[in-house]
Amino acid sequence: MATPLRRTLGAVLAVSSLVSASPVPTLLSRQSNDTADVSACPGYKAGNVQTSDTGLTASLSLAGTACNAYGTDLTDLILTVEYQANQRLHVKIQDAANQVYQVPSSVFDRPSSSGNCSAYSADLIFNYIESPFSFSVLRRSTNETLFDTSAASLVFESQYLRLRTSLPASPSLYGLGEHTDPFMLNTTNYTRTIWNRDAYLIPPGTNLYGDHPVYFDHRGANGTHGVFLLNSNGMNIVIDDTAGQYLEYNTLGGSAMMPYWGFGFHQCRYGMQDVYEVAEVVANYSLANIPLETMWTDIDYMYLRRVFTLDPDRFPLHLMQELVTYLHDHQQHYVVMVDPAVAYQPYPGFQNGVDADAFLKVSNGSIYKGVVWPGVTAFPDWFAPGTQSYWNNEFDTFFSPETGVDIDALWIDMNEASNFCVFPCTDPEAQATTMGDPPRPPAIRLGAPRPIPGFPADFQPVCHAEVTFSVNASTFFGENILLFGSAITIGSGDDLTNAVTLGANNYPIWSATVDMPANTTVTYQYVRAEPDGSYVFEAKNMTITTGGCNSTSQTGKANITTSSPSTSSKVRRDTLTAHGAPLEKRQAAGDAIGLPGRDLINPEYTINNAAGGISNKTLNTSLIHYGGYAQYDTHNLYGAMMSETSRLAMLSRRPGLRPMVITRSTFAGSGRQLLEFGALFQVPMVGSDVCGYAGVTNELLCARWATLGAFSPFYRNHEASGEPPHEFYRYPIVAEAARNAIATRYQLLDYMYTAFYNQNQSGTPTVQPMFFVYPEDRNANSLAYQYLYGPGIMLAPVTIENSTTTDIYMPDDVFYDYYTHETVRGHGAMVTLTDVAYTTIPLYYKGGSIVALRANSANTTTELRKQDFSIVIAPGLNGTASGSLYLDDGVSIEQAAMSYIDFKYDASGHFAMTGTFGYDAGVSITSITVLGGNSNSTAASAGAYSKVAVKAMSIPLTGPRSVQL
Repeated sequence: MATPLRRTLGAVLAVSSLVSASPVPTLLSRQSNDTADVSACPGYKAGNVQTSDTGLTASLSLAGTACNAYGTDLTDLILTVEYQANQRLHVKIQDAANQVYQVPSSVFDRPSSSGNCSAYSADLIFNYIESPFSFSVLRRSTNETLFDTSAASLVFESQYLRLRTSLPASPSLYGLGEHTDPFMLNTTNYTRTIWNRDAYLIPPGTNLYGDHPVYFDHRGANGTHGVFLLNSNGMNIVIDDTAGQYLEYNTLGGSAMMPYWGFGFHQCRYGMQDVYEVAEVVANYSLANIPLETMWTDIDYMYLRRVFTLDPDRFPLHLMQELVTYLHDHQQHYVVMVDPAVAYQPYPGFQNGVDADAFLKVSNGSIYKGVVWPGVTAFPDWFAPGTQSYWNNEFDTFFSPETGVDIDALWIDMNEASNFCVFPCTDPEAQATTMGDPPRPPAIRLGAPRPIPGFPADFQPVCHAEVTFSVNASTFFGENILLFGSAITIGSGDDLTNAVTLGANNYPIWSATVDMPANTTVTYQYVRAEPDGSYVFEAKNMTITTGGCNSTSQTGKANITTSSPSTSSKVRRDTLTAHGAPLEKRQAAGDAIGLPGRDLINPEYTINNAAGGISNKTLNTSLIHYGGYAQYDTHNLYGAMMSETSRLAMLSRRPGLRPMVITRSTFAGSGRQLLEFGALFQVPMVGSDVCGYAGVTNELLCARWATLGAFSPFYRNHEASGEPPHEFYRYPIVAEAARNAIATRYQLLDYMYTAFYNQNQSGTPTVQPMFFVYPEDRNANSLAYQYLYGPGIMLAPVTIENSTTTDIYMPDDVFYDYYTHETVRGHGAMVTLTDVAYTTIPLYYKGGSIVALRANSANTTTELRKQDFSIVIAPGLNGTASGSLYLDDGVSIEQAAMSYIDFKYDASGHFAMTGTFGYDAGVSITSITVLGGNSNSTAASAGAYSKVAVKAMSIPLTGPRSVQL
């Protein structure tokens, strides 16, 4: 609903147009680069019109084929018109399902109708046209049109709303704050962006601290009226006279800008034994000459899988800090994972959450328990008022640059939320024990097993002896044999945490090879680990005296004589009791928190949940969050709320820098701030686990995947624990494919960064399906594997196993081979490519495009930003081409300066660059290549199918320039 102004001159039209944009949408800036043709959108038609003395209602249905310009067109809307006062009219347009976001009444109070106004007496008259739907508002006393939407159809999409009104010639307009522009607004090619921000020095022409989407139209003797659009999403309000004087609202919820380095290549693997293995992977990429931008560590780094802890024996703090220092010194970055589930154990990460009253609770006020990797866990309640400060404090402490691990981005996982405890989870302690959570950590190593080139002394091999322990033991299903003794690498003391789990590859022989201190006598014994969590110690203690430094591996052999007892004492972790305020005091009164009396566990209508019941393997849906919101209603929000809380925590530790948060679970609108593994619908920073997460890959599959993965916005090699490692350097063909793919990706990185910026601004997808570009070509509708990477690069990967042949659909357009520059004229038919090497991927420039490439690739994105640009012009069928280049510092949320450069090329060979040139990148354009062009240049080549003209030059990116090519 909308609220008109309480006081104004003349009349007020309050327009309420509600759009399902991001709750905190991204700014649509003044440099708007819309490419979708919203003028082709069908608009709506009105039906079921019901009139009354005080207004009318109507149904609005989509009048044709959805255009889906910047989201998904909503098919059914509801129009409500209310004459609230003689000079106050309220027009409300909302979705028929009433699911689209509306500004909460608790935030913006709505005035009620005066009660003495009717459609026949009010000074404002509402008129409408049924098809295509438009409306106008007239002033009865002057018969003057105040608001008229007939010149452009209403566009109402999931993340975009366009509403335009005609204006009189040379209008006098005021308002649209907050800004420091002239009091009377410019009405020619003027864009007023509304999105609140902290704006140091309040510069003119920018959005400032406030959001006031109301304008006043002064018409001299005919009076003044105001128009208020009740909408809290970011918007552009465009005033121009190119198609008759008009004012246009554009609201959206777009994607956030990622840091430039986030588009580099990332590496991760679950199941790393220790920090030495992480360092080896980093070094091996360098030795293989494969650029690695960011190294990741999964939950392996945690002590017993507890968030906000380090394993002191495998990932000690001093080595983790040395690892991060090494990466930062080499212009690389580091990421670790944080899960939402907090171990229900007496350690600071849990106790601080208890003190902040930050965890979900059951009906008696005690903390809800589940089971995840660390065993019994608590779960943050993201609605609770103390949770953000709790999360901030944990991040500030654990990720402190001085005393913690100084990560550059965050990976959050398991946030659906995942819960291993089988519903109804009445005994989480027993289930954790049965499932073996937390899992036993891997063997401790005293140092790196091999020299790690480039790393400091702490990462090099140390003096140790190697001993292979072997024991003959018959076991029951679920039993394991442990090695426990007086050396740090096999336990030490009375703590079984570091006891070594022996392998049974040659059952009944159990064995393990262990690092031991050299020249030391070690006492040890074998232990049966029972399925019920108990331990049976072999009565006999044994000793072994280890050899000298790096001596030949010794062997210790034995037999276990004991059998499993019928009963045993379980080794359990401490259980805690923590209570907060009773549930009823945690609930807050308010609207839209769900109907009472519902079955929140087993509703009559069941969805096809692959996990079974809706509470299975997740949080109980009967849980009530702070404020009274049921998990039944908010389950799908849990990951998105964790993401936003984590994003703010990252901002707390690095203010002013773009936080990169990688999440597994998202909700609509999450793309405004986050990165996701795989998604559709305006979550642009996406990518899969290259070479596959689970299962065993092979060299040829991994090579194809390495080349394809380079053309998704997010590019990361990752896999599960226990699988054969598949880092790119482990296979010769894959290594070559990765080097080629990363070199191409990096040369195109600014082109992609520009496309990502355009999506941030206008919603234009970074990765575009073929039908998006060729909407009238029916053949393009079913193309699943062929797409455009940005607006000007088409690719068609080989997707058949062991094949070097692929079929590419060539629409009725002109294309140019990316590698050879050969011209390919498409005629709406398939073209077969043969002999496609495993180390490459078919790429084509789309005709009509201008692409800015870095002249050279680099090993890091920091070095890449120092490379000059080469411009490639791919003329379209009419001989013209266009493109753009966005430049900024790559890391800041608020840009002190930026450049947005438009490139144009006409059929006469004239090249021009215009736009804004605020950011000096310190590089130049060193060459311009015209594909299929003439030979009036310093270098030219003519082939059977095409001509290519190359002109060497030096054009700084600091101002407009034109060149005749």
